[in-house]
Amino acid sequence: MKVCIRRGAREIGGSCIEIESQGKRIVLDIGQPLICPDLESVALPEVSGFQNADDSLIGILISHPHLDHYGLANRLRKDTLFFMGAAAQRILRAASNFMPASWNPPKTTTEIRDLKSFSLGPFQITPYLVDHSAYDAYAFLVEADEKRLFYTGDLRAHGRKPKLFERLVNHPPKDADVLLMEGTTVQREETEHGFPSESEIENDMVRIFKSTPGMPLVWCSGQNIDRIVTIFRAAMRSGRRLIIDMYTAHILKATGNDRLPQAYWPQVRVFLPQFQKNRIKRRRQFALAQEYRPYRIFGKDLAAVKSNSVMLFRDSMRTDVKEAQCLDGARIVYSMWDGYLKEPKMTEFLEWTKQHELELIKCHTSGHASVLDLRRLRNAFASATAVPVHCAEPKQFAKTFDRVQVHPDNEWWEVK
Repeated sequence: MKVCIRRGAREIGGSCIEIESQGKRIVLDIGQPLICPDLESVALPEVSGFQNADDSLIGILISHPHLDHYGLANRLRKDTLFFMGAAAQRILRAASNFMPASWNPPKTTTEIRDLKSFSLGPFQITPYLVDHSAYDAYAFLVEADEKRLFYTGDLRAHGRKPKLFERLVNHPPKDADVLLMEGTTVQREETEHGFPSESEIENDMVRIFKSTPGMPLVWCSGQNIDRIVTIFRAAMRSGRRLIIDMYTAHILKATGNDRLPQAYWPQVRVFLPQFQKNRIKRRRQFALAQEYRPYRIFGKDLAAVKSNSVMLFRDSMRTDVKEAQCLDGARIVYSMWDGYLKEPKMTEFLEWTKQHELELIKCHTSGHASVLDLRRLRNAFASATAVPVHCAEPKQFAKTFDRVQVHPDNEWWEVK
């Protein structure tokens, strides 16, 4: 079994790993690089079969529905065979109703399930459901030629599914030869001590919500399901209702999990921001809007509920919340990576918060494992050679963990 990291050996995101055995090949993830000003200008990894016909490429495994792991999938051949979780497929299809750049997985995509092994040519593949900020995220055990490679994808131990991480470190697949391990956080100093859990973030949000006289406006990803649950639970504990936008409502429905907050719950209302409304009109998706009409709250009603509600927010909703007169006493709770705030495109938003005297409070935890937890994972695979991927500092990775081999992008190497 031979491996080539096509992208991700020295960067976070854009993950793409090619594996070959007996003349057949599979690819783990086909991600969009994080630094990507123009998607169409990004070169596809040099994998035979991505653009030209090649029967030796027999499948693409998508670990989870984050752009840096699937974002170039829509540029592959139409007859490409994909494998990914069923809920992940539904989430991406739901997102494509609102986001023009989103990928709509083809109907031929094969569903993968936790611990359900399957054969793909000479490969035996076992998906492992993991704790991550993306819903329905998997790691993969790949076996061929009497060798075993474990690819972590993206994972963590401090989300709302920590038992999945504990299961992995307590019962790892035996006799793995290679641990292809994400190293997102190895260059971050604070990560040696671990990250706050979602439960701790929930407690922080309860304090913020209770001390906010007006409406807390929480900016988070509509696909970060763990965080939506955290916000919902904090809202309930604060005696407030949760207002979600229609995009988020559609993503929550797509999970197929009625234990997660849903539009029809009495503690939830759905707001349709103008930019989403315009999108629906352009695409004539009136049936979609009608589906959520019984649970709607309209702009004219927001001011009346600002003191007993929490509302999901994003930069494109600035006009909506201002016209609804719900900024008095409001706070912005920023619940994403704070590195985004340093980007030039955020300057206008930050000026807007100052103009309206809105306090911006950061309340977030990482979607990736801390070094503290990565050490536990490495120890669980003690006999395997660790190879960094999804890592900006492979040299630091080699200093942090034992038995490391660093391979550059586009170098073929053999699993031994």
